[in-house]
Amino acid sequence: MNLSAEKRVRQNKKRRLHNRMVKSEVRTAVKSFESAVNANNAEQAKEKLLLSISLLDKAVSKGVLHKNTASRKKSRMSRAYNVMTKAA
Repeated sequence: MNLSAEKRVRQNKKRRLHNRMVKSEVRTAVKSFESAVNANNAEQAKEKLLLSISLLDKAVSKGVLHKNTASRKKSRMSRAYNVMTKAA
């Protein structure tokens, strides 16, 4: 393998690990929001919703997620939060 190909392999590995870390953080935040909604805890759900939205927007700006994917997730989470708060 030539030098540029070896450098590409190193760069791709570093980027893949970073992207996995960001995606994992987003998934964890979304799951914690969903568990707060399932527990019917409105104040904790609101806090987790804001955190999740922030992390999704950061993931989009870093190029880890597509903007439509983040938008869809934010919309679904907001809808779940609104349904929960109206029912309470």
